[in-house]
Amino acid sequence: MSEQEQTPKPKKKQDDKGLLNRRDFLKIVGATGAAVAFTQVVVSGPLSADAIEGIGERLHPGEGSPEHDWHMVIDLEKCIGCNYCVWGCQAVNDVADDSMRWNVGFPERTITGQEFYMTRPCLHCQDAPCVRVCPVGATWVRPDGLVDMDYDLCIGCRYCQVACPYDARRFNWREPDTPNDYQPTWGSAEVPRRARGVVEKCTFCVHRIDRGLEQGLMPGIDRSATPACVNICPVGARVFGDANDPDSPVSRYMAENPTFRLREDFGTEPNVHYVRADRRRE
Repeated sequence: MSEQEQTPKPKKKQDDKGLLNRRDFLKIVGATGAAVAFTQVVVSGPLSADAIEGIGERLHPGEGSPEHDWHMVIDLEKCIGCNYCVWGCQAVNDVADDSMRWNVGFPERTITGQEFYMTRPCLHCQDAPCVRVCPVGATWVRPDGLVDMDYDLCIGCRYCQVACPYDARRFNWREPDTPNDYQPTWGSAEVPRRARGVVEKCTFCVHRIDRGLEQGLMPGIDRSATPACVNICPVGARVFGDANDPDSPVSRYMAENPTFRLREDFGTEPNVHYVRADRRRE
């Protein structure tokens, strides 16, 4: 055994056990003070709730008109689980990575045991938690009910992703260079692919809506102005339109069919409505 191994390690003084020395104490006090100061800046300064509210609307004035109120109905009784809505969305919005899907679908079962297929885009909440927490105004609720995003403003903090109670947002971890296997079979890209490091989500194909209105077309009626997931559904399980117009497809559908919204107890006021899968068993 070496001399170093034979030499016993010096024992710490009994008085030091469980106690902080002055240097450690000052470090902790300093760190705690900095944390408190930072918290005070966040909750009362430029990142406070009052300061954040309305940033997006102020940065994007004039986008969307209160004349319209865009809603979608998804009829779970009609849906056959073909995933056409998912794939059409991925092609048109250039979502190449399956883990980034803006529309998701999965098999489900009612409490009575009836199997159905559940699909969910962004629900475009009118009291959207994601909007309330964005510190830079990169997401906001337009006057026409759409929860829009400015990817150039997004700083990738992911607050919106955490705040969304419906898991409708995706963070872009990778460089946007993956080939899109859904093109051209299910459609062609109509919007630029998002950069790495931003959060993205379903937009109700806002580019189609705005362009269509400029051309005198009506979303929900004219296909080129209607979200891709609605157009591609082979059984008409998705209906879109202006809820302000009682004669629009979505208004008529909701008048003729009882609907519900996901977790209405959250108070988020989603613009996506569902028809129950077991409606006819009531």
